[in-house]
Amino acid sequence: MVQEHLAGEESLHGLSKRHRISRNLIRLWLVKYQAGEFNEEAAIAVSIEEYEARIAALERKVGQLTVENELLKKRCRALDR
Repeated sequence: MVQEHLAGEESLHGLSKRHRISRNLIRLWLVKYQAGEFNEEAAIAVSIEEYEARIAALERKVGQLTVENELLKKRCRALDR
């Protein structure tokens, strides 16, 4: 939103109405953006997204291995009989 405003694409009022947020909040974001405060936050957000994706992939793998493990246990029990 800040970049849209700075590029002259939309006024604060227009952005506020379209996104249903306060103009004062957008102004605060403008000040932070111009001070370079969002650069670090954006990098952190990207890192968090990467970690969340990795966690989700690992959780899927754990689920898959759990199913395979249970299947192997059943087969071993059947062979022992």
